Amino acid sequence: MDVAGAAAGLLLLSPLLLAVALAIIWKMGTPVVFAQTRAGRGGKPFVMYKFRSMNDARDGHGVLLPDGARLTELGKLLRRTSVDELPQLWNVLKGDMSLVGPRPLLMDYVPLYSERQKRRLDVKPGITGWAQTHGRNAITWEEKFDLDLWYVEHWSVWLDVRILMATVAQVAGRSGQGDNISAPGEATMPRFTGTR
Repeated sequence: MDVAGAAAGLLLLSPLLLAVALAIIWKMGTPVVFAQTRAGRGGKPFVMYKFRSMNDARDGHGVLLPDGARLTELGKLLRRTSVDELPQLWNVLKGDMSLVGPRPLLMDYVPLYSERQKRRLDVKPGITGWAQTHGRNAITWEEKFDLDLWYVEHWSVWLDVRILMATVAQVAGRSGQGDNISAPGEATMPRFTGTR
């Protein structure tokens, strides 16, 4: 299902992917794709791809400005519509990710997981997941992890189909949860510093 879905998605969405790439080059220049090492199944590192949504603005000392200050209007649109996540279809084809699963997080976070939270690494990370359809970035890290663990413990093909359908409805604006792209005062989420 992952391979077929990712291949079909890349094929059907290729005009959109090209259009977004050209828009990013026009508004922000290159590179078009943002690559970052994330934790995969079993905590194994892999390179995850997203469309670039931030510029490289720096302060007077040459230091990158905070994420919120570098997020462009185009980037906000890409994030709001989740189009920035589409390059991860390639990650699915490569076998690094699944269409559905806990979102892949930074490698720095793995040592901070509690023993229970480490169970989110028992499955491949996903482009979308149970937490993404139940609050996304408008919920706390603890709530997000609890939802991820519920998914791991209750996984089924039908649950994945349900999450995919909910994701499509959410992106289309029919779910009533459109304003959950960012945590209050953040470009996305504050850094995870561990659970007390």
